[in-house]
Amino acid sequence: MTQASARHILVDTEAKCQELKTAIESGADFAQVAKENSSCPSSRDGGNLGTFGRGQMVKEFDEVVFSAPVGVVQGPVKTQFGYHLVEVTNRED
Repeated sequence: MTQASARHILVDTEAKCQELKTAIESGADFAQVAKENSSCPSSRDGGNLGTFGRGQMVKEFDEVVFSAPVGVVQGPVKTQFGYHLVEVTNRED
């Protein structure tokens, strides 16, 4: 079964999500941005979600994690929880 490791940042608005994505693309550290901005408890660990398989996350999140290139920040991704920036840190088939 395919497994992936990812980290994310969860915020309330698409605009804030885009603003943070721009900051990261301009050189801001993903983990630091997560610690300072993400509303998810994973923010304490720089947004790290650990390793998980297909179907363990909500559909919209799952689709991105199992299709996006590793190491490239994706988003905004809208889910029932808000807007996410997602970075796949590892994926193994």
